[in-house]
Amino acid sequence: MSPTPPSADAIERLAADLGSLLGDRCTRLESERERHTRGEGRRDARPPDLVVFPHSTEEVAAVVAACAARRVPVIPFGAGSSLEGQVAAPLGGVSLDLTHLDRVLRTSVADLDVTVEAGCTRRQLVQALEGTGTTFFIDPGADATIGGMLATGASGTTTVRYGTMRENVLGLTVVLADGRIIRTGGRARKSSAGYDLTRLFVGSEGTLGVITEATLRLHPVPDAILAFVARFDAVDDAVQAVVAMQQWGVPLARLELLDPITVRGLNQFCSLDLPIAPLLFIELHAGSATALVEPEQAVRELVAASGGAVHDTARTETERRRLWDARHQAFYAGAALRPGVDVVTTDVCVPISALPTCIAETRAELAQLGLTPPLVGHVGDGNFHLLLHMNRDDAAEVAVIDAFLGRLTDRALRLGGTCTGEHGIGRGKRDALRKEHGTALGVMQAIKHALDPHGVLNPGKILPDDVIDPSTGGPA
Repeated sequence: MSPTPPSADAIERLAADLGSLLGDRCTRLESERERHTRGEGRRDARPPDLVVFPHSTEEVAAVVAACAARRVPVIPFGAGSSLEGQVAAPLGGVSLDLTHLDRVLRTSVADLDVTVEAGCTRRQLVQALEGTGTTFFIDPGADATIGGMLATGASGTTTVRYGTMRENVLGLTVVLADGRIIRTGGRARKSSAGYDLTRLFVGSEGTLGVITEATLRLHPVPDAILAFVARFDAVDDAVQAVVAMQQWGVPLARLELLDPITVRGLNQFCSLDLPIAPLLFIELHAGSATALVEPEQAVRELVAASGGAVHDTARTETERRRLWDARHQAFYAGAALRPGVDVVTTDVCVPISALPTCIAETRAELAQLGLTPPLVGHVGDGNFHLLLHMNRDDAAEVAVIDAFLGRLTDRALRLGGTCTGEHGIGRGKRDALRKEHGTALGVMQAIKHALDPHGVLNPGKILPDDVIDPSTGGPA
């Protein structure tokens, strides 16, 4: 099931096959191979042997079939914004760049759905929907491709109201490991017809099939939107306000926590003057301005009851865009706080009631270790992120951070949570997945083997390299 690096002869023969199929859209250029070596997060030293740029589902199928015939790994690649090594090529092989499949194929305002190719980016889709009265709300921050967002089960700042990619996909076109093309789901809003293959592929990170098209849910653009910045004296107070707003039933559309380190980085990176304190960025959506009056008052009262105060209110689209553009720069702003070293970013997600405990225990451990990573979070979902600066040439620092990451996973699982809310597993969290799912990992491996018996689709991702015995959860 676990392939070995392809031989030089296999690559030569495959390069000839794909060159005949794609012409100069099959390349060995060192610059392209290097660009396709890693995403935003973890590094991988080995570049792919080839990079290809198909223009259609049929060309994707032909590429995958050719790779399968020669047992050469295929690594789907979108915008390259993944954070856990999903696009790395640890065994070499072919990086399958889907960015040329970028069309919006069909839009239905009446049915509130849209069909796009996998290489269409989130911003491209939102721009295409302007003037229709509808939009696509899933916003992970980076301008990721729709295919990549589906492959990692992405979410983001609006998940607290509009859900994740899993809740917003109706159907897919997928190329299987042998080159067959299948279509899952459809445009109906519900179905009880057979296994839910659509959601099997969502979050599979290209290990079960290559997503080439998707039909997605749309949402009406709300008539009334209001955003706040609330400041607090302590992170714990901000988190308690989050719990209170959830329990009160405030119609939250976004609810983001930024700790003082993150705010300082944003002020420097984005030339802002936000107060250097724990902040909540809050946004409400409603059908009319009058429908926001009571929720706005509730937010102000609940923030005050938790020891905070509303620092600023963003009522215009320009003001709100400036606010959320700043939030989406948090990764780069955090990285700039210690230039010249890697940033290891991680996320966990816990039930809302456990969020105060999880963040408080995590911050206490970080203080004990002398680590000061920026902390940001989609806290309305119980999901938070840490951006840890790590000098990979310092073995002691690497060991401290790796051990901390393991304990962070243990803490989230102890509190009823998960090792990742939205980053995915990739190469970075395979051990964490074993802790979380135990014997169920053997079932996942059985599914992988059934759909990809030779292990050519994105090998070395999600599942551990060893085979799991479903009866014990340990090596077979």
